[in-house]
Order: sequence, then C-alpha cells, then structure tokens
Amino acid sequence: MAGKSKGGKNKGKTQGASQAVSAEPVVPVADGAEVVKSEKDEVSEPAAVEGAAADVERVDGNAAVAAQAAKKPAEGELHLYPVPVKTQSGEKLELQLSPGDSVIDVKQFLLDAPETCFYTCYDLILHTKDGSTHQLEDYNEISEIADITSGGCSLEMVAAIYDERSIRSHLRRVREILSLSSLHVSLSTSLALQQESAQGKSADAGKTVIQELDCLNFMEDTTGALTNLLASAPAEIKCVESIVFSSFNPPPSYRRLHGDLMYIDVVTLEGNKYCITGSSKSFYVNCSTESILDPRPSKQALEASTLVGLLQKISAKFKKGFREVLEHRASAHSFENVQSLLPVTSWLGAYPVPEHKRDAARAEDSVVLSYGTELIGMQRDWNEELQSCREFPHGNPQERILRGRALYKVTCDFVDAAVKGAVGVINRCIPPINPTDPECFHMYVHNNIFFSFAVDSDYEHVSKDHKLDCRNGSSGSAKVSSSDVGAKPDKNHVASREAATSKTEESAEAQIADSEQATYASANNDLKGTKAYQEADILGLYNLAMAIIDYRGHRVVAQSIIPGILQGDKSDSLLYGSVDNGKKISWNESFHSKVVEAAKRLHLKEHVVLDGSGNPVKLAATVECKGIVGSDDRHYILDLMRVTPRDSNYIGQEHRFCVLRPELVASFVEAESTKQSSKQEVPDAPSEFNDQVASTSDATVISVEGDDKSEANSTVKPAENDSIAEILFNPNVFTEYKLAGSPEEIASDEEMVKRAGTYLLDIVIPKFVQDLCSLDVSPMDGQTLTDVLHLHGINVRYLGKIAGMIKHLPHLWDLFSAEIIVRSAKHVIKEILRQSPDHDIGPAIAHFLNCFVGKVLDAPTKGSLDITVSKTQKSHENSQNHKSTKGQKLSHGAASRKGLSTYSHLTTDGIWSSIKEFAKSKYQFEVPDDSRLVAKRVAVLRNLCQKVGITIAARKYDLDDTTPFQPIDILNLQPVVKHSVPTCTDAKNLMEAGKIRMAEGTLNEAYALFSEAFSLLQQITGPMHKDAANCCRYLAMVLYHAGDTAGAIVQQHRELIINERCLGLDHPDTAHSYGNMALFYHGLNQTELALRHMSRTLLLLSLASGPDHPDVAATLINVAMMYQDASNMNTSLRYLQEALMKNERLLGPDHIQTAVCYHALAIAFSCIGAYKLSIQHEKKTYDILVKQLGDDDSRTKDSENWLNTFKLREQQVNAQKQKGQGTNPSATIDFLKANPALLQAMKAAVIQSGDGSANVKRSLNAAVVGEGVPRLRGVDERAARATAEARKKAAARGLNVRDGSAANSGSELQQILRLLNSAASASATSDTANAQKSASDQVTNGPAPNGTITEANDADTNGQSAKSGGNAPVGLGTSLELKKQKSKQKS
Repeated sequence: MAGKSKGGKNKGKTQGASQAVSAEPVVPVADGAEVVKSEKDEVSEPAAVEGAAADVERVDGNAAVAAQAAKKPAEGELHLYPVPVKTQSGEKLELQLSPGDSVIDVKQFLLDAPETCFYTCYDLILHTKDGSTHQLEDYNEISEIADITSGGCSLEMVAAIYDERSIRSHLRRVREILSLSSLHVSLSTSLALQQESAQGKSADAGKTVIQELDCLNFMEDTTGALTNLLASAPAEIKCVESIVFSSFNPPPSYRRLHGDLMYIDVVTLEGNKYCITGSSKSFYVNCSTESILDPRPSKQALEASTLVGLLQKISAKFKKGFREVLEHRASAHSFENVQSLLPVTSWLGAYPVPEHKRDAARAEDSVVLSYGTELIGMQRDWNEELQSCREFPHGNPQERILRGRALYKVTCDFVDAAVKGAVGVINRCIPPINPTDPECFHMYVHNNIFFSFAVDSDYEHVSKDHKLDCRNGSSGSAKVSSSDVGAKPDKNHVASREAATSKTEESAEAQIADSEQATYASANNDLKGTKAYQEADILGLYNLAMAIIDYRGHRVVAQSIIPGILQGDKSDSLLYGSVDNGKKISWNESFHSKVVEAAKRLHLKEHVVLDGSGNPVKLAATVECKGIVGSDDRHYILDLMRVTPRDSNYIGQEHRFCVLRPELVASFVEAESTKQSSKQEVPDAPSEFNDQVASTSDATVISVEGDDKSEANSTVKPAENDSIAEILFNPNVFTEYKLAGSPEEIASDEEMVKRAGTYLLDIVIPKFVQDLCSLDVSPMDGQTLTDVLHLHGINVRYLGKIAGMIKHLPHLWDLFSAEIIVRSAKHVIKEILRQSPDHDIGPAIAHFLNCFVGKVLDAPTKGSLDITVSKTQKSHENSQNHKSTKGQKLSHGAASRKGLSTYSHLTTDGIWSSIKEFAKSKYQFEVPDDSRLVAKRVAVLRNLCQKVGITIAARKYDLDDTTPFQPIDILNLQPVVKHSVPTCTDAKNLMEAGKIRMAEGTLNEAYALFSEAFSLLQQITGPMHKDAANCCRYLAMVLYHAGDTAGAIVQQHRELIINERCLGLDHPDTAHSYGNMALFYHGLNQTELALRHMSRTLLLLSLASGPDHPDVAATLINVAMMYQDASNMNTSLRYLQEALMKNERLLGPDHIQTAVCYHALAIAFSCIGAYKLSIQHEKKTYDILVKQLGDDDSRTKDSENWLNTFKLREQQVNAQKQKGQGTNPSATIDFLKANPALLQAMKAAVIQSGDGSANVKRSLNAAVVGEGVPRLRGVDERAARATAEARKKAAARGLNVRDGSAANSGSELQQILRLLNSAASASATSDTANAQKSASDQVTNGPAPNGTITEANDADTNGQSAKSGGNAPVGLGTSLELKKQKSKQKS
C-alpha cells in the first residue's frame, strides 16, 4: 500500500525505541531477517553511524527521558505484535504487525524483505493458536480474521497458481530485483561506510587540508561543480547474461491446455542457453532447440515455483551474484529502497552519457504505447475511486489513517497516469474526441482522464502589444478576452463545454475569445480552488482530481471525468452557477446549502447577484463556478478559479484572474478578529498582524504550488471562533457581474476586499522584507523564494515590487531579479518549443540557452526581434482563425519551407528584449542592462532548466563563451507537474504543537509529538514525503538538544535521504541536511566525516544560490570551527576571512552576522595566542552589537565580557614576557616559513582589522545564519528560529572551542607572529586544552577534550550566549536557547 513498506508499519514503535537510545538503535541493515525481525529497519543507518554511536556511549538523561515519553504516545497510536512467517522455501522470519494491517500490507512487507522479495504469487495462510487455519484474502484486515494480540498466531506462504498476468508481473519483479538502478544510494551513506572501513587510519592534517581546498574551489568555480553533483551509478552486479521473452511465444493452443503460459530464453553467465517454460504451477527447463519448441521437461527435471529458485539451480554464478545483489540492497538504508510515489526529476544528466546497450527486456516494455493505461483488465475509474475514498468514515484516528492512505495513493496514481497521458496528447499520439471542432477546442479522453489545453495568454498579450507598438497594453489584451470569464471554464472541463453547447446563440467568434480564457493563470487558480474545497471537505460536495502538466511549451489540464457527462442529455445536469458569463444562473437549494457550508470555511459571504434578465440569485461562490450532478447522483463543483476575492491592487479586465492567496485571507481574517476582540488595544494591531503572517506561514510546509495555500487555511480553521466567522468576503466584487443589494452593502463588501489588498501591501510585504533583511527568512533559489512568498500569502506577481525594496542587499537583489528574468525567459522558450517540430527540439533548446547565456549575433537584431514577436502574434491570429496553439506547429510551415528551422533567426538581443518586455508587463520590473551577466550563473541556469523541465549534461560549461551549449548537451525534456495531492492535517497539527513545545524547551513532549506525527505520516504517505523529512529534522534537533548526538544522526540521515529523493539532490533543504549531519558528526569527534559532509553542503549551496549568499558564509564559519577543533588553525583562519568578506559585501559592515564573523575571528586568534588581534576583532563585534542591539542586550554584554577576557589574557602574556619567558623569534620565523598560508591569513587579518568596521559586520552576519539552518522549509517562524538557534548554537560552540594558550604576545605584527609560533608549539599545553574543554562543553553537547579553567569557563558561557544570541538576530524567538543557556550556566 501507499508507502507502508516494511518500514512503514513499524515506524511508530521504532521511533520511540530507536531515537534516544544512542548506541543500540543504530543497527546496520545487513541481513534481511534482521530488518524485519528487529523492527529496526527504519533506524538502520549506515554502519558508520553505528561506530559513531559506540563512540558516544553517554546518553544524556534527558534523551532517555525523551525517548520514554515518546514511546508511549507513539505506541498508543500503533501497537505492533511479532508474528512468525514460514516462507515457500521453508525459511522462518518474523514480522511486526498491527491488527489494523490489511493482507495487502503484509504482502508488501514480505516484498520488501530480502528473503521473500522474489515471491509474488502465493496465498497467505493464518494459523491461530487454537489450531484453526484461515486463508487470507487481499483486502481483509488481520483483526477481522484472528486476534494476533494474544500471541500464538503464525503465517505461512503457500505457492498459488500463476495466470498470464501474475506470471508477467513475476518476471518483471525478477528483472527489477536484479537491476540496482532503482536503488538510490545517498552520498552520506557512502561516506559513512567509507569512514567505517577506514576507521583504523587516523585522519591526518594533510588530508583535511585537501578537503578544505576542494570546498573553496567549489565556491570559485560553480560550473566545475556540476560534474560533482551526480553520484556515479552503482556498479551493476551481473547475475545472468539475459532473460527475455522467447520467440516461441505465445504458447500453441495444445500447450495452453497443459498450463503453459509463456516461454523465457535465459543465457547464464557460464554461457549456457536454456528455454524455460513458465506454467501455471511452476518454472522448468524444457528441451527446446534453437528453432523447434519441445515442451517436455529436461532430463535433469530442473523445476521451481519461482524463476529465481530455478536460476539458482541451473547457474552457480547466478546464485553467487544474487546473494551479492540482496546484500547490496540490505546494506543500504531502508529508505533508499522505498519507492517514491511522486519522484523528482533532475536537471542534470550523467556525463559522459552512459552507453546505451541492447536490452531486450527494456525493448519489450516500450513496444506498447500505453501512455499510463493498464494493458490487461478494465481501465481505472479515477473519479469513482477518488470519491469512494472521500466517503470513507473518518471519525477516529484509525479511520482517518485508512482514509488518508487511500486518498493519497489514488491521487498519486492519478497524477502519474495524468502525466503519461498528457505526454501522449502533446506528442499527438492520442486522438481528440471532437476532431471536427477547431483545434483550439480539441479535448481528449484517455485512461478515464479528460485533457484540455490552456493558453499562455500573458506572453501572447505582451508580444502582441509589442508588435503593434501599443503603448496601452491592457486595452489590447482586454479586447481579445473581453467575453472571457464565464466561458474560460468551457475549455477547462468537458462538463462546462457540454453544458454550454445549448447556448448556440453565442457567435463562434465569442466562443473562441472565450476559449482563450483557459489560460495559465486560470488553470493555476482552478487547481488552488480545487485544493481549497478538497481541504474544506464538505459532506456531499465533491471535486475532481486535477493536475496541470507543462511539457514542450504546452500546458495541459488533466481532470477526472464526471460520470455521465460524456453521454446523454446535459440539459438538467447544471444545478448551480453559470456557463454563459452570468446571463443565466442556475440554482438549487440542496446544492446551495453545501456550497454555503464550504463558503464558511473559505471565508466567503453568501450574497445576491443579478442574472442577465435582472433576476436576483443567492450565491455563496463565484458566478462562473459550476455545480453539476453526475449520473452517480453526486454533487460536483468545478471551475473554481476564484475561491478567494480579487486582488484590489490589480483591478481591471486584464487582471481578472489576479486573486489573493488563501494564506493571506487566513492571515487577514485572524488579524481582523484579533483587532475586534481587543478593540481597546488597537495600537497593538500591527504587531498582531505580523504574528498572523508568521502563524500562517508556520502552518504550511512547502510544496507544489497550490498545495500550500489550503494547508494554511486548514491550519487556521481550528482557531476560528464566532468573531472570525463574521469576516467574510464577497468573491464577486470588482468583477463584471451585477451585484444585487443596497449600495451600502456593496460598498462595504468592496471595502472589505480593499482592506485585504491594503493589508497585503502595507503590512505583509513590509514585514516580509524586514524578515528577509534580518535573515529570519533566507530563500536560496527560485523554488524556495516562491515557497516562502506563498507561505506569507504574497503572490508571485509582487516579485518586482519587493525587488525594488531590497536593492541594498546584493544577494537578495540578485535572487529576485534572477527569478523575474527566469520566469520571463520561461515564457519565451515555451513559445519557441511550441513552434518546434519533433526533430528540432534539442537544437532549439541549445540555441535558446546560447542566446540567453552566450552571445548569438547570427541575424540582424531588428529582424530577430520581429521574428520572435511576429510568431507570437501569428499564433494569436491563428487561434482566432480556429487554429489552436497546439496546431501552430504546423501553421509555421513558411520557415521550414525555406529550409530554415523555426528558431534559427533568434538572437541574444531579440531574446533579451522579449524577456525585458515580459518582465515589465507582468512584474512591473525594469530588467537592468547588466542583467545578462546575471544569466551567466549556474544557479540561474539551474532555475530555468527546472522550470521548463530541461535536463542538460553534467559537464563543465564555459558560460563566458558565445555559444556554451551544443545540441548534444540537451539530454531530455521532461513534463513539469502541479497537482493537488492531499496533505495529512493531523500530522501537521502534531508538528505545529511539537514546534511550540520545542521552542518552550519541553523536549520530552516535543519528542513525543514529532514521533507521533512521523508515525502517522509513515502510515498515510510512507516515508518518502517532505513532511516526513520535516519530522525527522525536528526529531534530530530534539535529540541533539537532549544530548543524544548519535540518535540525532539517525534521524538527520533519514531526513537527508528523504530530501534527496523528494526534493532533489541539490535542493537547499538537502544542502542544509548535509550541514546538520556534519555538525552532528563533529559533535561525535568524527571531524573528517563532518568535513566531507560540509564539503557537499558547500557544493550544493553553490549550485542552488551561487557563492554569494549569507548561508554560504555561515557554512564557511562552521567549516572553520571544525578545522579549529582539528588544530588546523591556518585553514580555519582562511575560511573565517572568506566568510567575513562575503558578509561585509552582502550584508554590510553593521549587520549582526558580520559581528558574528568578527567574534569567530577573535576566538580563533585567541586560540593561537594573538590576543592583540582578538581584542581588535572583538571590539568590532562589540561596536556592531551596541549599534544594533543597544548596551543592555545580553549579547552586547557577553561581547564585553569576551573583550575583558582577551585583555586580561594579553596582560598575563605580557607579564610572562617581561619575566623572560618570551619565545625565540627565529623559531617563529621558521614556523611561518613552513606555513605561508598562515602568514598570509595573519596579514589579511591585520589589514582587515585595521581597516574598520565594514569588514566586521560582514562576518557577523554569516555566523548568525548558523550552519545550514533549514530556514525556508515552510516551518513556522518560531520553529525556524528555534532550529536556527540550535544550529547556530552548535556553531557558536564550535567557535568558542579554543581559548588562548599560554603564549607570549606583543603589540606589533612581529609579536603576533611570535605568538603564532609559540601557540603552534604549545598547542598541547594544558592551558589550551582546558580552555577548549570549557568552551566545547559549554557549546556542544558532544564529548569534550579535558580539564577546565574557571576563567575560560565564564568567558565561554558568555561567549556562547553572545553567539547564540547573534544567531537569532533582532528578537527572534530565543526561548529554547535561553532556557538551555540558563540550565547550562546553573550546572
């Protein structure tokens, strides 16, 4: 079932048991039986982690308590009982089952266990303790047959009879097991295994330095980094030469009567050829020759119930190889074997391109063009499946789990089928159901899914206006689509189209103009609306399954089909809403009552509108939505383009689909109700608003566009009360529909919508900008920027406005301008792709990328510009002449007749002028002239490829070349999908509660809540889901705080694997996962392994954001701390200098992050005894903190304490020096000669420290970001801060780790160098060790070196809080940090 692999079920318990007990739970999955028996499969970490755990036998009391607390709730949710299983071959293993498991679940667990993974056709017999036996049917729940809770039950697998379908799936399963290509191996797992194998060797300094050079190189050369992103594919373990369907198939009729189902030709590694009969009972070797079928069994009577069993008998090499394959699969983390239902596509493909070898099995699979349909049996009725699942009872938690799992599985399967069908539609392999209509009206039905096209109207309007030199863009575009709003849906679903057919009085021209309204914007809005109604979950009101697929420049909308809509009389099927722009509005009492119920949850108002004849109709939704009754008597509501009110900042016909985001509506409603409930405290309202924004954003976890908003709604719902319910919006104001009611009522409705628009402009956006500047929110790439905008309720169309407000921060300006440029370029390249014939797609993409990144001047600029524009113009005219955008491929024959390809006239200037035009029209953003330099960044190229679905070869590109790309570099073009897969609100609510507990510092409760949420997700979505990754991240944070670093690594490793598989190898969250893994390994003193993970973090960050980002600077600080702990001071100083320069350049000299950098450098210099420099740097830290936070802030005071400590140390050193204990200068000089890098770092530091506060500030910023804080994850602000702080704290701890050694120091550079020398020679002195110990004790919950110095201890405590405070700049939620600090100081 969906995601409940063997791991799935065992999750609840595993969670409790494994997480906190540090050494034991980390069991490497080496053997299948162990996996299943011990329920440890989830926990199975790379073996290296086991070593790590062993290092740290110290489990903090806290952790054990946390585990204890967590165990109970998680188990309360799901009790597991051991049930022995006897396999077909007689082996025994044990499964952990819950009474609620269905037989399908049990079979899935057996399919995942190595001992039984190749059995596909068997019956399960349940033996109870009273001796009775029961044959289990697939859909039975175990609890229906027997009570396994009392023990004494066992299961037996008995071979069943094969049929044609089951024997084919058996063969497919065998091929799947033998191929390792489906196995995702995380780099983290490989690193840990390597580390374990090399454990005996000590990590020598030289090796570490090499690692460091790699990291810095990544930052300098991001195009080179492309080659390092993809791990090499696992080496195939060969078991057999080939397994193919024999050309003797199908069996002759007389052999069918004896049970022959298929013949298989096998060539073994020994070179022997066999023809195998697959019969209904077994597989056996027959006596056939090359050309003649002889079905008799061979003399050796080789026979087995499975193909694997037979191959093991006939080939010793197969037996050995198969054992290796199973061992390889078992050694992987269990999450690396789990299937991901919504796999992510990569924008980079392997380079050099792997050889394409003959594979008869692969060829057989591809011969049939199924485009997602089942080849045998009836096509799935998606609508019936979906609606039946929605009708499941959901009164108690167990029912909600079953319902949630069924809905998630059906929706994921629908999305998969929709994508395959859409590709078939766009490739013209599926014929339309209305071939005689104009092509722009073509609709398609395939696999019980309805497909229609949406038009990129934004781009067409821009190019049309540009071509006609219209100064007034809106009038041109409005004209084309004036009659639009109602009929746009006509394109969207066959139902509306059919319902509209009765309106024959509409002219063809009007219809076509209407059809244009199936635009990108309306399709997006429809998806969001569908999602919102889905979340509202009103009994008796149904939605369609829906997905939007962008491929080859086309946008296809896929929907499930309303029963009966394609047949029979439609005249009475429309019960509610209008199909003709409000001329006639249908209404039905029972339908209306359901819509009113949904409207309350969506904050929509019941109101009255007038139809074309002036009759008043009471509605609780938009006029253009449609309520239809299907032949199954269910009430369906569709065409939900406006479930939120219009955006009053974008009024006018051309902006008719500009609506507010649901997150904003929820936030506004909450803010308003707070205002109402505390009128006497009106002055506080703005801050309330800010909280609201935060609370909405916490509610959501980033997701496909359109997922997030309804989640926010659903999270706000529980908090609603009567006062909130009064804040309702009329969705039909500011539209062309006539509203009934008094002018005052209409005015007040309009005023409410205007207030929401003003709230967005005056409160939400400024607060968001403030968060960006303080790094509370730190998006790294286009996807995370979009997600974080949506979380705050801000539409992407406001990108240009926000960009104008953050010009002073270079990294934000680059991020926003690049996002606008990429989004504009996406529309241009889609237009080119729509026009390109099949044989030109690769060359067209390469040519476009060369124009975008390089410099293409083949054609005169003017001509090329006209070409781009005239194409779009032509396409517009074509659609007016009954030719669809899809048909335009054919309509541009002129260029091809002349022998020219459709893209050959495009030039750099032409492409960029189109981009600028689009950016100005859509985002009101003037693309600066130097913006072409922005495009020469890997991060921008990555963003564009991801948005369009392009896969390029992972090789080094010279982006400064005029034509960096060749057609051969374009490896694939993949569909990009938006969907409405449901989310698990119970788990989300548990996570929200857990985040609050974590922020309050009550770790036991937080642990219990996160464990329970994870257990729920495991059962509903399976582990491969971004929400499950978030749970693992929080569990890791809780365990780390509780002192169980090894347990934290187990959870963090899970998060890392899920992120790699669900978000992508180079997603910023994946980078942060590697960063956290590094910190945890560092906490276990596995510094080399930590540095390898940090190296990967830097590589991923450089791809996602480029080298200029505060998170990169923060990561550099963490790397520096690790080198510092490894006593590699010169490397550490270089990293700190790099971080300081980045932060000063990006954030300015007075930012708190810059202060953190200075503080880190001060600590580093004190470690080598350079107190003069320590004092200079700490002084800058102090000055910045005073300026930003004031004298009374605890962080400022901490900095002052550090300053005094350094001064005291310097005095001590000077006193020692006067007593004649100075070091020998010549030794110092020799030491420096041997360490030129250190000398350079020192000089740089001296120059910088001399040069003022500018540098200082930069550093600070970096450190505050803290190591890879997953800041953009759609986590709530408080949790983000708590997490950030926790990480930063770890960072801070590392920074404080070393205190001064007893070295002598003078005031001049010479003396500093002397200090360096003595520090190097004296680094082993107890003084240093002690200082380090105190620091690392204070700072990390990890093992500490040794000894303590009271003075250093005090200083470290202060420093630590200074640092962690710095981490959470400007009043972030620091409660968890402060609590932890207090408890530490007390102890």
